[in-house]
Amino acid sequence: MASTVTYGQLLRTPGAWTFLLPGFAARQPFAMLTISIVLLVQHTSGSYGTAGAVAAVTGVSMALCAPYGGRLADRHGQRAVLVPGVALHTLSGLALTALALTGAPLWTLFAAAVLTGASTPQVGPMVRARWATKLQDSPLMPTAAAFESVTDELTFVFGPLLATALCTAVDPAAGLVTEAALTLLGGLLFAAQKSTQPPVLTGSPLSGPHARVERVSALGVPGIRVLIVAFLGIGAVFGGMQVSLAAFSESIGNPGLNGILYGVFAAGNMLSGVVCGAVAWRMAPQRRLVAGYAALAVTASGLWTAESVLTLAGLGLLVGMCIAPALITGYTLVDALVPAGARTEAFTWLTGAVALGQAAAVTVAGQLEDHLWDGAGFLVPMGGTLLALATLVTLRSRLVPDAKIRPASRTLARGVGHRVPVTVD
Repeated sequence: MASTVTYGQLLRTPGAWTFLLPGFAARQPFAMLTISIVLLVQHTSGSYGTAGAVAAVTGVSMALCAPYGGRLADRHGQRAVLVPGVALHTLSGLALTALALTGAPLWTLFAAAVLTGASTPQVGPMVRARWATKLQDSPLMPTAAAFESVTDELTFVFGPLLATALCTAVDPAAGLVTEAALTLLGGLLFAAQKSTQPPVLTGSPLSGPHARVERVSALGVPGIRVLIVAFLGIGAVFGGMQVSLAAFSESIGNPGLNGILYGVFAAGNMLSGVVCGAVAWRMAPQRRLVAGYAALAVTASGLWTAESVLTLAGLGLLVGMCIAPALITGYTLVDALVPAGARTEAFTWLTGAVALGQAAAVTVAGQLEDHLWDGAGFLVPMGGTLLALATLVTLRSRLVPDAKIRPASRTLARGVGHRVPVTVD
């Protein structure tokens, strides 16, 4: 059972637009990164396996480093992390482009990919943390999670299309160069919005020498570890789709079709996200997550059977429609599972899990496409979602919020006693 809520209510939140528009601009390049690397390196090396490996290194590096960036943002403020991060990402992305074009040894591409991934700005989690700060325990939090999912997917409608168009119609390097430039401009614009960044808790002079400090890591919350597995499976869908759709389009002699097919997949995600966010669900989010994920696993299991463009587009649309409910519910659970001062870290763990799953999927799907039949890469989304679903069903009890943690999340960050929130620019 459910009732409807409106996005208008959400968008009337005071100060929301000051971070929404810059946040959208800053996250757009993220959707261009993996496909730009795949298309550039495949062009220069002639191998989807090599291209997938370089993209995978980027994704693994981002997945491993993003949570630490989130923790630093929780402790020191988002702006302090963003400004040096976007500068490093721009330089490393341009270096990766230059190395690929000059035929440099593969290990140098890997080295540049490590820096590119490690410095990828985690704007999406930072926007979600700002929503959590603004809304606190408001019933609009699921709507905000849905809105962010829709925003993410909107970028994944335009991002791959733009990257593919630039790489195929302009130059193989144009996608990655554009991604680096947009990251710098969008990231700095978002970082300039200091008034809406979450407050950073710092010790009060009244705390006294006997105040007990207990730091809580988001990874220490059992439910977050379960969500990480679920988001790894979602990443497997994204990565498997990116490589396999590119290989399918190449095999039928129409490489430009890749962006359109991926856009259809992302559009399904976006449309279902809009509907999901307009509903105030009465079903427990833990049950919604399992049900939504089961639908995702079923639809993803049919991708490898597609033999025509229309069939693949239809299946991709269905898979996309099943991703949004799982993502939205997972992000919504963070607010209930994690103390306020660890939310950015928690969101980056989930975003990093998607990136890590995507990296592994890009690698495996690339190898399958190189050595087996056209479309073998679609086995990756099937395997990833089925394994994640089994984990969710087995450990779903860990997604129930801990009553000892939840109350503290309203006033404390990282379990710090007798501290007051102070905004740090």
